[in-house]
Amino acid sequence: MRRMIPLIEVVLLVVALALPLVLDEFWTLFTTRVFILGLLALSFDLVWGYAGIMSFGQALFFGMAGYSTALLATKLEITSVFLILPAAAGVGLIVSFLLAVLVILGKRQPSMVFIALGTLTGSYVVERLARGWSYVGGQNGIPSLPRLTAGSFEIMEGPHFYYLALALLSVAYLALRLLTRSQFGLVLAGIRQREDRIEFFGYKTQNYKGITFCLSGIVAGVAGGLYGFHEGYIGPGQLGPVLSTQVVLYTLFGGAGTLIGSVIGTGLIDLFSYHLSRFWDTGWPIILGLLLLGVVMFKPTGLIGLLVSDRERVGTFGRPSRRASSREARHESA
Repeated sequence: MRRMIPLIEVVLLVVALALPLVLDEFWTLFTTRVFILGLLALSFDLVWGYAGIMSFGQALFFGMAGYSTALLATKLEITSVFLILPAAAGVGLIVSFLLAVLVILGKRQPSMVFIALGTLTGSYVVERLARGWSYVGGQNGIPSLPRLTAGSFEIMEGPHFYYLALALLSVAYLALRLLTRSQFGLVLAGIRQREDRIEFFGYKTQNYKGITFCLSGIVAGVAGGLYGFHEGYIGPGQLGPVLSTQVVLYTLFGGAGTLIGSVIGTGLIDLFSYHLSRFWDTGWPIILGLLLLGVVMFKPTGLIGLLVSDRERVGTFGRPSRRASSREARHESA
């Protein structure tokens, strides 16, 4: 059961690279949307699965970046992907930093409930503001966004946008994988398990939480910038608690604290939602909710826990000792 995550990652990457060759236009667009929302789920898995921060504000970073880049495109006619994506990442960083100052970086150590309610409140307030502000379209949001460009080349919805989203998801995933398996990730693992002991060793845990929160804001911001241009629309629904809660479900369903689990959860929930809504257009959320409840109750580690051992899911850090290496070698030879 060990070393299953690298195998899952390679298989999913190979399948993702080949999918546009066999999928029609609808499913290519559907999968592209899954990749973008998978980026958002990655940002939540970083703060919750690794640092133990229950954030209901991921949609805030996502939507603010989407609105900002949409305004750049519609008001200033800036559509270059080399300007839009850094702008989206910057907005995500700024908004997450400001929110971190309010709910994480105070004089006292904040509780999990305080952070959850603080991020939820921020997301709700900004959503209500967007619904009543005519400059950003009010209830209607900002429709009819132009296409992203790379020089004189238009990145059209379909295989072009698909591979762009896949490339950004892969880069973000690899960067977060390296981060969570570094010394920084070891401190996060300690914070998640026993924060009081990590503080005893002299680590400023609030600073680590703040940095992690800001990194998640960058990833969520990039996802928001992509989403608006792929869908051709950004609206208040991409700012509020509903989307934030949806991202929590993505991660819990797939498996928190594994990164790949949040991506798998995003794809499966969106796929289930689509097919269930076709067979039962009014009651499908009930079936989906029961399914999610069953997974959370009977398999708290998520679907990834069916394939990955607890040892691999938690991870190892640093170089193995010589004694451990020799035992592992004897075990493999046997």
